[in-house]
Amino acid sequence: MRLDKYLKVSRLIKRRTVANEACDAGKVVVNGKPARASYDIKAGDVLEITLGARTVKVRVTEVKETVRKEDAASMYEAV
Repeated sequence: MRLDKYLKVSRLIKRRTVANEACDAGKVVVNGKPARASYDIKAGDVLEITLGARTVKVRVTEVKETVRKEDAASMYEAV
């Protein structure tokens, strides 16, 4: 699954266009390297997202195309 879509489906970022812009600006790091929106995300990857003064670091536990709002947090775990 593309990185920008994963960020939207997991609800780490509210909109896919915002996720795409964050990736283009270099604010999303996957496994220690800046990643583009088209990066193919897989279970076990570590994401570091910097938006404003806030930095969120999570590990991908599962990748699903669609998920209910209540189950979105099960797609990642905080590191």
